[in-house]
Amino acid sequence: MPRMTEEEAWALDEFVTKNPPRVDPLKARHAARMVTLDDFSVRYLMSVSISTNKTPSEIINEMVREKAAASVE
Repeated sequence: MPRMTEEEAWALDEFVTKNPPRVDPLKARHAARMVTLDDFSVRYLMSVSISTNKTPSEIINEMVREKAAASVE
């Protein structure tokens, strides 16, 4: 793949700056979220993740749903 010249790079930068991509938030699949956890929580999530073959997000989702269901009862 040929490398861009500096002039081409500046032209591309200007084009992208003036024409940002249009993204429909309703069509976005995942919103990036950051959660800070203590070491104990991380170790717990990772051990459950490994033993159940689920992602930490799946485990947290299940825990939240269980807690929400219990509070409704």
